[in-house]
Amino acid sequence: MSLSNILQDFPILNQIDKNGKRLCFLDSAATSQKPETVIEAMNHYYRTINANIHRGIYQIAEEATDAYEKSRKKIQKFIHAGSASEIIFTRNTTESINLVANTWGRKNLQKGDLVILSEMEHHANLIPWQILATNQGINLEFIPVLENGLLNLTEYKRLLGLQPKIVCVSGMSNVLGTVPPIKQMAVDAHKAGALFLVDGAQMAPHMKVDVQDIDADFFAFSAHKMLGPTGIGILYGKEALLESMPPFLGGGDMISKVYLRSFTTNDLPYKFEAGTPAIAEAIGFGAAIDYLNQVGMDAISKHEMEITRYAIQKLQKVPGLKIIGPTDGFRGSAVSFTLDYAHPHDVAQILDSEFICVRAGHHCAMPLHTRFSVPATTRASFYLYNTLDEVDRLITGLEKVHHLFG
Repeated sequence: MSLSNILQDFPILNQIDKNGKRLCFLDSAATSQKPETVIEAMNHYYRTINANIHRGIYQIAEEATDAYEKSRKKIQKFIHAGSASEIIFTRNTTESINLVANTWGRKNLQKGDLVILSEMEHHANLIPWQILATNQGINLEFIPVLENGLLNLTEYKRLLGLQPKIVCVSGMSNVLGTVPPIKQMAVDAHKAGALFLVDGAQMAPHMKVDVQDIDADFFAFSAHKMLGPTGIGILYGKEALLESMPPFLGGGDMISKVYLRSFTTNDLPYKFEAGTPAIAEAIGFGAAIDYLNQVGMDAISKHEMEITRYAIQKLQKVPGLKIIGPTDGFRGSAVSFTLDYAHPHDVAQILDSEFICVRAGHHCAMPLHTRFSVPATTRASFYLYNTLDEVDRLITGLEKVHHLFG
């Protein structure tokens, strides 16, 4: 993995501000930057084969359809799904989870049924189930987060004894960087008779994913966090489950036959892809998968672990700084922290004056911040294009914060 070559592949990262400082982007947990190949793949579609898919029988329509479906197959192989028909294009991780809640959930969950979540869930894997709880009277229980940022697996096993219908957990926390043992958690869930859903938004960009090895029933993730465009995501579901679920949205392409008073649904995966999809974005997603495969997910994971360990070591030496989440062991590359003398918004604003981008706030995980008795945190998150020098720039910026506020 040649970091210097990778940096040249991302046009936005070559920006220099008025003070001669290069852009230091440390907010990839929110969205990643895009390599030239992804941008050009989308441009190529619009410039040369812009046509609707699955309908036209003329040349460029067929080429557009072929490019769209090739991306689906690339994604299937990337997460080791058994079939391309198990790969459903959605708008994002949020829509993928809402799809499950509003189709499988509405059909299979009755009043009093239990859904298990965790205290570290992103709102995308919390609100859909809360809405279902309000509308259908289901119960929600939560795996606690320990003080070190890990899940309380003893309590998880106790909750499984309550006979839940489904367990829905993040494969990697966007705040804590925690990576739960989801393969074993899936085994335990299935033994208890529950399905297992993984919010893979933070997991899929940073490590190898094998949904069959995990034995996930559902796995949701987004393109924009893994070098792809915004506005497109994936729901993986086991084929038998998807076949049994009612459609999510109605309209064109998700139907086989339509009559004035009834319709029959299309085959998978089109049953869940109503209307004209995000064609250019799907093609761009395929190009992002090509880029990640070229670099290698093992190389990316190794690089991120090196960067994250270095960052944690440096951050722990900053006066008044507290890291929220695990500080050792196997973890993700998002590092959230507080300073006892400065609000996260002030921290982010001062770092921005140094052309350093970090996130400040609750990161769509308000209950998790409540768990740690903090209203907000500052989060630095790293990806394949970040360097040790950028960690040093972050520390220098925090020294400026300490000078102004400490």
